[in-house]
Amino acid sequence: MEQTNQFLGREPIGSLMRKYALPCIISLLVGALYNIVDQIFIANADYLGSYGNAANTVVFPLTVIALAIAVMIGDGCCAFVSLSLGKGETDNAKLSVGNSVVMALSCGVLLCAVYLIFGDALIRMFGGTVNPETFRCSKEYFFWISLGIPFYIFGQAMNPVIRADGSPKFAMFSTLAGAALNIVLDPVFIFTFRWGMAGAAAATVAGQAVTAFLAVVYLFRMKTVKPSRHSFRPTLTIIRKTLSLGITSFLSQVSLVAAMAAINNMIRRYGALDAVFGQEQYSQIPMAVVGIVMKFFQIVISIVVGMAAGCIPIVGFNMGAGYRGRVRELFTKLLAGEAIVGAVALIFAEFLPNQLIAIFGAANESPYYTEFAVHAFRIYLCMIVFACVNKACFIFLQAMGKAAASTFLSMVREIVFGVGFALILPIFFGLDGVLYSMPVSDILTFAASLFLIVGTYRQLGSRNKPVQEYKSVK
Repeated sequence: MEQTNQFLGREPIGSLMRKYALPCIISLLVGALYNIVDQIFIANADYLGSYGNAANTVVFPLTVIALAIAVMIGDGCCAFVSLSLGKGETDNAKLSVGNSVVMALSCGVLLCAVYLIFGDALIRMFGGTVNPETFRCSKEYFFWISLGIPFYIFGQAMNPVIRADGSPKFAMFSTLAGAALNIVLDPVFIFTFRWGMAGAAAATVAGQAVTAFLAVVYLFRMKTVKPSRHSFRPTLTIIRKTLSLGITSFLSQVSLVAAMAAINNMIRRYGALDAVFGQEQYSQIPMAVVGIVMKFFQIVISIVVGMAAGCIPIVGFNMGAGYRGRVRELFTKLLAGEAIVGAVALIFAEFLPNQLIAIFGAANESPYYTEFAVHAFRIYLCMIVFACVNKACFIFLQAMGKAAASTFLSMVREIVFGVGFALILPIFFGLDGVLYSMPVSDILTFAASLFLIVGTYRQLGSRNKPVQEYKSVK
C-alpha cells in the first residue's frame, strides 16, 4: 500500500515549500508572540514600564532553555520520522513519536521543579540584579512562567511531530489558539485587574496550556504515523537517534542562552560605568532596550527558522528516497528566500527604528530610552542578512542527517563568537561593544557557512536517481 506522504517525492518543490513552510512560519511567529506580546503590554503599563521590560529580558533566556529542550525532541522526531517514512520504516517512526511524548512530559516536569527551586539564583545569573525593582519584577514573572513550563515544552515539542505526520495546518492552529488566548488575557490581567508581572505570566501559561491540550487531542487522531501502546515504552536506540537529529536545534537554542547571559551581564557591568545609565533611575534602560531589539530579531528568526524547519519533512523524505536533485532545488530556493527575509528586516532596523521602539512604550520613557534604542537597532542588526542565511544552513544540514556539521556551525556561532565577542568587545568599546558582538559574529559565521554550503551542493549534485524517478509532477 502506498504511504500517504509519497507526494513529498513527487509534487513541485515550490508548492511543497508553501504548503509546509507557511504553517510552520505562522506557528513559530505565534510562539514568539507569547513573550513579545507580554513585553508590549508590560511596556505600556505605567506602573511597570522599563522595569517590567528589563525583567522580561532577564527571564527570556530561561524560557529559551525550555524551548531548546522542546525543539530537540520535536525537531529530532520530525527528522527521524521523515527519514524513516522515506525508507519505508513505519515502525521506527511510530516508536520515535511515542518516545518523544514520554521525553517531553518528563523534561517538562523536571525543568519546572528546577526553576521553582533555584529561581532566585537563576535570575541573578541572567543579570536580574541591575536594580531592586527589576529583581522584584523578575522574581514575580519567573515564578508563574515556571508553572507553565510542562505545558510549554509539550506543546512546542509536539508541533513539529504533528507537521511530520502531514498536518502542518493543525500544528499552526494549535499554536494560534494558545497565542490568541494570551493576547486576549494580557490586557485584562495587566490593565483591568492590575496583576502586574504575575498577570502577564498567567496569560502566557493559559495560552500554553491550550496548545498542549490540542496536541494531546491530535495524538489520538494521527493519520500517517499512529503510535500504539508499545510505542510509548522508552527504547534507547530510538531515543538516541531522535535526540542526535535534534541536538543541533537544542545547541543552537542553548548556546543562544549562553550568549544572552553574557550580553545581559556585560550590559549590567558596563552600563553601570556609563555617565547616564550608571544612574539608578536609568540603569534598567540598556537591558530593557537590548531585550526589545532581541524580540524584533526573534520575529525575524521565527520566519527564517519556520521556512527551514517547515522543509524538514520534505528534505528528510527525499534524502531517504534518494531524490537528491529535489533536495538541491529546495536548498537553492530556501537560501534565496532567507536572504530576502533578512534584507527586509535590515530595512526596518536601519530606517524605521523609532517606529519599532514606539510599540514598546517609548512614549512613557525618558529621551535616553529612545536614543539608545535607535542606536542599538542600527548596530546590533546591521548584518541580519547573514544571520538569516546562517540559520537556514544550520537547519537544512540537520534535516539532511548531517548533525555533526550542523552542530559545529551552530556552536561556533553562538559559543565561540556569540559569547566570546560579547565578553571581549566591551573591554575596548564599553556598552557599544555588546552591540558590536552580534554583527561581528554573523560575518565570521557566514564565512564558515560558505564552505559547508558549497560542499552540500557538490554532494547533492551527485548520485541522483534518474531524472524521471524524481521529477516533479506538473
